[in-house]
Amino acid sequence: MNRISRAFRRFPKSFWAANTMELFERWAWYGMFMVLALYLTGSRDTGALGFTQSQKGFLMGTIVAVLYFMPVITGAIADKFGYRKILIVAYLILASGYLLMGYVRSYPAMFIVFLYVAVGAALFKPVISASVARTTDESNASIGFGIFYMMVNIGAFLGPLFAGKFREISWNYVFIMSAVIISLNFIVLFFFFKEPHHETGKESLGESVKSVIKNIFITLKDWKFVLFLLIIVGFWSMYNQLFYTLPVFIDQWVDTTVLFDRIQAFWPALAQVIPGASAGKINPEILTNIDALYIVIFQILVSAFVMRFRHINAMIGGILVSAMGIGLMFAFNNVFFLFVSILIFGLGEMASSPKITEYIGKIAPADKVALYMGCSFLPMAGGNFFAGILSGSVYGGISDKTMLVKKVLISKGIAHPELSDAFTQNDLYALAGETLRMTPNELTAFLWAQYHPQHIWIVFAGIGFATVVALFLYNRLVLRSKS
Repeated sequence: MNRISRAFRRFPKSFWAANTMELFERWAWYGMFMVLALYLTGSRDTGALGFTQSQKGFLMGTIVAVLYFMPVITGAIADKFGYRKILIVAYLILASGYLLMGYVRSYPAMFIVFLYVAVGAALFKPVISASVARTTDESNASIGFGIFYMMVNIGAFLGPLFAGKFREISWNYVFIMSAVIISLNFIVLFFFFKEPHHETGKESLGESVKSVIKNIFITLKDWKFVLFLLIIVGFWSMYNQLFYTLPVFIDQWVDTTVLFDRIQAFWPALAQVIPGASAGKINPEILTNIDALYIVIFQILVSAFVMRFRHINAMIGGILVSAMGIGLMFAFNNVFFLFVSILIFGLGEMASSPKITEYIGKIAPADKVALYMGCSFLPMAGGNFFAGILSGSVYGGISDKTMLVKKVLISKGIAHPELSDAFTQNDLYALAGETLRMTPNELTAFLWAQYHPQHIWIVFAGIGFATVVALFLYNRLVLRSKS
């Protein structure tokens, strides 16, 4: 305890400032991102945009993939011009971008504005990570990055909680909240953050970027390393369904009124502050946000447990557990079981995700550690891109409720207008209910029994299991042959 206390006292003010800015940035980002799929695909009469699942998947997957790739360039920009200047630009972009997201309505406009926000996030990411690294040393780095990771998850937990309440008033309020929260970082930046010392170098920005890209290509000549990165794309493709698909699936298929009624009977005061209470239900983002809560509670315990295993074995075991959790997600169409399946998924994530970055640092040649670590973002970029495809056209072809309702109406020979501001998704569901003489819950139950939309989770789990098999073979055939 004394050692930890001494480590805390050794952190400079800029360390705490950087972590505070990380908390606010994650709060703003996840407050927007956890509900973004719902906003993009929700019925227009609720204030949402009514895009198709394919449009949603392409927009989210492509832009977030670009976001994870851009730090190659933005990191070089920050080193050249200074952290404080880049953070000012990043916060201006993020604050204005979040505001604009709440007001644009067309697909091209939303694509451009979200890409603009991604540029701001990409400017922020490498600066804060580097600031934490430069304000810690060997004696307190482990604790320092532990605090940093905790801040990430606290922000990720708080954002959706507030977003859920604000969207009950208006969708615009979600984006205003994100803009206000990210703007708080100006106060931290101007009054508490002192730029850590770093070498700016004498080469021009163009030369710096060219050098970084050249180094990445040098690193990617290691085919064993490239193979590992490609395998890990599978894990991130599965993991990102927590944001891309799960909120939409819960919104379309899961009756959360049962859970709300239980909470209402047990603790009425708590029930009334839960986002969705005004409609007698629980909003999807609150259920998906359980994963962040589990991480805050269990990450240290899980990390301590997996320390006894080899990195590759911890990854294999963790991804296997996550795949089991995501496969069980809706095996029983029971909202209570969702808590258990997300816990299983989360425990696997906690065991595997930190080990991926740690493993990359371990296998890198001594003189190329920084180069290898710089490539750790590539599987995340690829995973987000493929997650977008899976949650878009694949989900749209298997599980999208709107698509299945249209399918039923066509089979009955019933014509309906194209979806628009005048004829929304909710109007389509009402038409189907009248035609089939079913209540909304009966219509959902009929579609579930007829078309089995839950099978999409078998697809996602299959990707996880395939990743496990690939890692196992990689360990047996590539690593052991190398040794």
